Amino acid sequence: MPESSGQRSEQRIAALEAQLAALRAEMQEFTYTVSHDLRAPLRHIMAYAQLVQEDAAEQLSAEVQGFLITITDSARHMGVLLDGLTALSRLGVAPVTLASVPLQPLVQEVCAELQTQAGQRSLQWRIATDLPPVRADAALLRQALLHVLGNAVKFTSPRAQALVDMTFARDAATNLVALEIADNGVGYNPALQDKLFKTFSRLHSSKAFEGLGLGLALTHKIMQRLDGSVQASGVLDGGCRVTLRLPTA
Repeated sequence: MPESSGQRSEQRIAALEAQLAALRAEMQEFTYTVSHDLRAPLRHIMAYAQLVQEDAAEQLSAEVQGFLITITDSARHMGVLLDGLTALSRLGVAPVTLASVPLQPLVQEVCAELQTQAGQRSLQWRIATDLPPVRADAALLRQALLHVLGNAVKFTSPRAQALVDMTFARDAATNLVALEIADNGVGYNPALQDKLFKTFSRLHSSKAFEGLGLGLALTHKIMQRLDGSVQASGVLDGGCRVTLRLPTA
């Protein structure tokens, strides 16, 4: 019997899915190999630059010693970038176990961890007390919350009183829960919106705020794995709002 159009469509979809899976696997392998193989020469650069600093420091001018410090600092920074690249590549192949995740205790745990890291900074958390459970992988969702809430803490550092809000809304039509995290931090220029979720994309100078520009890129990847999404909006010097959408439990 000749194949029906439905059968041909199913076969075509299956072939496309297989092709996509192969491309993803190839990209993950490439990213991991690059990040792994570049570490050895970086270690050599740092080790030999430090040996020169230790053994020949008295024979070198202040300018040359400055050059060596720049070399070691740059190599160290490249190592941190490779760590971020590896973390991003692993997200694509990390096992995902979807289950009902109680949001309230998870959010409170993340806020407590970030408060400890912030030390004596004055942080005001206004977290809804009736956060609903969602369908997610608890470990991956925790990572996403750490990135988003961590950004809120970081970019409110210039404020005398930092404020971080978390509210939620249910969408019965899509069966999603929308978590909204808003802060009163420095925000960002809306003209840079298209760079927001790109890898190593920074909207502020490294002198003003530390970081690699990976937090939202990792969050975007995590939300894709959880069948959710992430959106953000901000105003320069007027705070930022990030929305995480996740399936209800």
